[in-house]
Amino acid sequence: MTLKKTVLGSLLIAALVCIGCQPKQGGDGALAGLTLNKGVLTVGMEIGYPPMEYYDKDGSTPLGFDVDLAKALAEKLGVEVEFIDTGWDGIFAGVDTFKYDCIISSVTYTEDRAANYAFTKPYVANSQLLVVRNDAAVKPASLDEVTGLRLTYQAETTSDTLATQWLESSGAKVEVFEYDKVMNCFDELTLNRVDVILVDSVVAAEYLSRPGNPYEITAEVSNDEVLAICLHKDNTALADALNGALDQLYAEGTLQAISQKVFGTDVVSSVRLP
Repeated sequence: MTLKKTVLGSLLIAALVCIGCQPKQGGDGALAGLTLNKGVLTVGMEIGYPPMEYYDKDGSTPLGFDVDLAKALAEKLGVEVEFIDTGWDGIFAGVDTFKYDCIISSVTYTEDRAANYAFTKPYVANSQLLVVRNDAAVKPASLDEVTGLRLTYQAETTSDTLATQWLESSGAKVEVFEYDKVMNCFDELTLNRVDVILVDSVVAAEYLSRPGNPYEITAEVSNDEVLAICLHKDNTALADALNGALDQLYAEGTLQAISQKVFGTDVVSSVRLP
């Protein structure tokens, strides 16, 4: 997911509101003095991005890959975990102003973000896919073949960035629909109000695994993304502690087990191997 102008605006506003804010000291064991609250790893997360992070049917319990990962990291480090549900457009402002210790929410590592934030090692491989209804009259095999169609994606994400760059460079005539939640994109495709979704592969896997789903992947348009944990730029010590825990979880097979549980395949080893 990609930081754009609206998020930069949110960062500025949050910074003005929180002038003088400093992180509280705390943390137990391996995280002593590194977390905002003693004995707790607080995690910013947009809980509406299945299968990575979403609520159960009663809307009270977070589920998904990133949720399981955060719990496993906290257990490995000997602390509790607290999830703070945050809209994507303000999620980076939250880590900047010490609302939570880190973001574990399908954050794509980019060089631009690395200039402003600390990151752990990657933990999941990701790509960008085109998804249509399986009864679609046109099934684009590339972005160029989306020309003349109704395209949708989640705003402020890597899908948004990729689509914007393609539209600006190609001059293609496309009717664009941006939504705050990826589930809205799939709802619109189901209702035949859009023709094609540009979406993360980790998300497409969830929707295409559902029995009787009406969707079909027609193209992979990029495959060079990785997801990582994002932290305040000065919190490199906590990033190091999380890296150590990630290494242990991979070595003992926990990361692979979470991947198999959520995706039915291994999407972690390709980014964990040296």
